[in-house]
Amino acid sequence: MSINKIDFEKEKKYNKWIVVLSIVIPVAVAALFGINLRELGFDVEPLTFLPPIYATINGLTAVLLIIAFIAIKNKNLVLHENLMTTAIWCSVAFLVMYVAYHMTSDSTKFGGEGFIRYIYFFVLISHILLSIVVIPFVLITYVRAITNNIERHKKIAKITFPLWLYVAVTGVIVYIMISPYYS
Repeated sequence: MSINKIDFEKEKKYNKWIVVLSIVIPVAVAALFGINLRELGFDVEPLTFLPPIYATINGLTAVLLIIAFIAIKNKNLVLHENLMTTAIWCSVAFLVMYVAYHMTSDSTKFGGEGFIRYIYFFVLISHILLSIVVIPFVLITYVRAITNNIERHKKIAKITFPLWLYVAVTGVIVYIMISPYYS
């Protein structure tokens, strides 16, 4: 059996998890986004302090992705691996805080008018759609790295990196644009 075949076989065992997580994460976020614990009678404090924290985590994720890109271009594999793992954990932390905020707080409506409103909704909608699309890309890219399928990892990373970076940066932009309307 060739090295590539061995790497592919190691990678294959993760495919079920990639599919499951790529479906479960967006469905769970969408479902939980629509649940407000206070409206259901739970005595919870609104977690209104979370948006600037999770926006900062999005910004940190973007910075980590850029530094990881530079690290791998400079052939610093250990730094690249550590930064990418940290970026994944930042994305998980963002997701947990984002859901917690929306489960305890009323949604904030964007109050801008005119052309800025169209820009906001373009950025928001593209951010949301690509945040769903990027999930399997991140998972596949990560699995190809940890299974040492480096050539295939490099190929998909060329797609994953700009998608993930766009999602991280637009998350910050959405926060900045809507933050004046938080009550």
